[in-house]
Amino acid sequence: MQPFTHAPQSVQLPLFEAFLAEPVLPGLKASAQARKHDEPGRFSELALRGAPGHCQSLLAPVLRELSEEVHARWLTLIAPPSSLTQAWLRDAGLNRERILLLQPGGNQSALQLACEALRLGHSHTVVSWLGNLNVNTRQQLIRAANAGNAQSLNIRLG
Repeated sequence: MQPFTHAPQSVQLPLFEAFLAEPVLPGLKASAQARKHDEPGRFSELALRGAPGHCQSLLAPVLRELSEEVHARWLTLIAPPSSLTQAWLRDAGLNRERILLLQPGGNQSALQLACEALRLGHSHTVVSWLGNLNVNTRQQLIRAANAGNAQSLNIRLG
């Protein structure tokens, strides 16, 4: 009789790392040259479509995971939708002591604020709601993320 052996179980990545492992959208696959400068997955994008309540339910675990990072740096949310209130953050179980909520002011755009937050390096991840991004805008975010050794996550709601 042969002994019963268990097949090795695959390692499950934390939710955000799974997003970083493969592009969320098929059209965002980077070339080998672009990947070399996009160490390792400095930019990710998450597109959510549907009722706002459902989108928030899908977004909550991603943000919760990021808010629990063991880094001594912040999770920074740039120009989040008005529905992501302090009460929503609390109810979603996020660690609000590790989150910065920033809104652009004056002549500063949300993109400029996101790039600045990434460049400064005080955040492990900067989450933005910038809508559809062109290649140049993506490259700006990647360069800023590389400069600050941070991750950029753009949320597209539709």
